[in-house]
Amino acid sequence: MKAIVVFITFLLSLFTTNFLQAQTINWENLKSDEKHILNINVGWEYSFVYGLSYGYHLKTEIPIILEGSFSFASGEVIFDDFKTKIGGQINFYQIDNFRFNAGIHGIYRRYGNPLVTLQNFGADASIIIGYYKPKWFVAGEFGYDQAIVTHFKHTNIYKEVYPDVKNGWFEPTTGGNVNFGIQGGYSFKQSDLTLRAGKVMTQDFQTTPLIPFYVQLGYSYKLD
Repeated sequence: MKAIVVFITFLLSLFTTNFLQAQTINWENLKSDEKHILNINVGWEYSFVYGLSYGYHLKTEIPIILEGSFSFASGEVIFDDFKTKIGGQINFYQIDNFRFNAGIHGIYRRYGNPLVTLQNFGADASIIIGYYKPKWFVAGEFGYDQAIVTHFKHTNIYKEVYPDVKNGWFEPTTGGNVNFGIQGGYSFKQSDLTLRAGKVMTQDFQTTPLIPFYVQLGYSYKLD
């Protein structure tokens, strides 16, 4: 019985550790007439993850990109575990080639296993500070991911051990995680090749998930 509780806690940790988030952008290479940004990416966080995203470049004095994304984990059932995000990024300050960027997104994600299916609404925020050139860039990133409310649907296997368990929405069910790392890329014509890597910790900066790191390789194509 105690082992099942530990296992559920472990699964919740995996469920909230999900940092392949916003598009990685070379702001210095982004032209004013390039409105659409298409991105595909692969990476490792709690498992091997595939992602797709779309960004719309607004015609504003301060560069802003509205974006949505969909990512899913590899496995026998491809879309059993997935995450969707919608939000945006802003390049809010610049000193020569140094740029200061921020992003915020709303999140909906689903995770299923033999004991419970979890559906979650949350949010994340990030700060990215880097050095950007038309052909390349390198930056440091810091992000925070918060699970706000989670729906539990327990399976019969779990109910055999805990028959009084309740299904439904619970808040708050899990804390937040922070990530910090680096990102960089190479740009050519209308394309960007990007790489992100970093470490994940819980919000108290004292514990880490079972897999305490993330890495992502991405490709973006920009259209007028």
